[in-house]
Amino acid sequence: MLERPEELEKVEGYLSRYPVVAIVGARQVGKTTLARAIAKRWRRGRVTVFDLEESSDRARLEDPMLALKELKGLVVLDEIQRLPEVFRTLRVLADRPRRRTQFLVLGSASPDLLKQSSESLAGRIMYHELKGFSLEEVGTRRLKQLWLRGGFPRSLLARSNELSFEWRRTFMRTFLERDLPQLGVQIPSQTLGRFWTMVAHYHGQIWNASEFARSFGVADTTIRRYLDVMISTYVMRQLLPFSENLGKRQIKSPKVYIADSGLLHALLNLHDMVDLEGHPKVGASWEGFAMDAVIRQLGARAEECYFWGTHSGAELDLLVVRGRHRLGFEFKRTVAPKVTRSMREAIRDLSLERLDVIHAGESTFPLADRIRAVALTQITGELTPKKKAAGRRLR
Repeated sequence: MLERPEELEKVEGYLSRYPVVAIVGARQVGKTTLARAIAKRWRRGRVTVFDLEESSDRARLEDPMLALKELKGLVVLDEIQRLPEVFRTLRVLADRPRRRTQFLVLGSASPDLLKQSSESLAGRIMYHELKGFSLEEVGTRRLKQLWLRGGFPRSLLARSNELSFEWRRTFMRTFLERDLPQLGVQIPSQTLGRFWTMVAHYHGQIWNASEFARSFGVADTTIRRYLDVMISTYVMRQLLPFSENLGKRQIKSPKVYIADSGLLHALLNLHDMVDLEGHPKVGASWEGFAMDAVIRQLGARAEECYFWGTHSGAELDLLVVRGRHRLGFEFKRTVAPKVTRSMREAIRDLSLERLDVIHAGESTFPLADRIRAVALTQITGELTPKKKAAGRRLR
């Protein structure tokens, strides 16, 4: 198993500042493994773990106040979405004047689905979203493997591509048939499975709810509910459009992506690199994979990330906005990227500090004023210094 020291450091830092820390993310992404690593290093009292997948642990928490009020040290509550009423108790315990207990809760649904947490623990809880392995964590030597299999630990580290593919298909079936119903989602698994597969074929495209609604014979609002469920459980991502007063007709609908490249390839029935490189969605797949790598390298939050496009054809794949500072990114699966008219329009209209063209070659080099080509294999070295230097500017 690959270690994740940066994730470990972040969560331990949050635990030193907040009474309750939540690690949220998709099922099987490594939340429990990370919590175990934190527990192993814990030095401020004992560690108590409740796994709410286990009926015995749920029974122990039938009266949450009675079960938790005398505990000291670190209390880990795994799969907290199975017993969300515990959040009301955590609010009371977090407000005790002499706090000797830290709570680490793990959940497979976003704070939007865990409504009781946001209502009960406002100002007392810090959320940390854990994703699959990143390019920085696995190294560029494994770039193609990470792209093909995705970042879920058991998928990435499987002994073969076929075993990895088999795990991902099983994961998706379990997610639809068991995990979503446990979260209270009433949509039939077959319907969401079909929707998931359809979105895979639209990966990286502008969202068109009406087109999906016609295919399913339902209202646009119903389709939007399907999308919200999948986004809230971390298996899809939407990139919101950026718009300002430019005197141009700008695109106002989001783009939609399958969040993990391995899940995308399983939905498209792509078993290995030969299948992937021969598929019409290979470019869109690479764009989504490279975009995720850049966003994670920059440490950009979802609300800082946009795409931009006009009805006349100008577009920008990724715009990162922090205050008055703007960075632009284009993603080209080529070894010889070139400056386009669209890039120059984006630089001018959006007042970008710079525009990086992330490409599939091996070199980083300037293309024009404020435009450079950056190899995906080199984003750690090329983007990190800018993040540190710009960090003071961008925050």
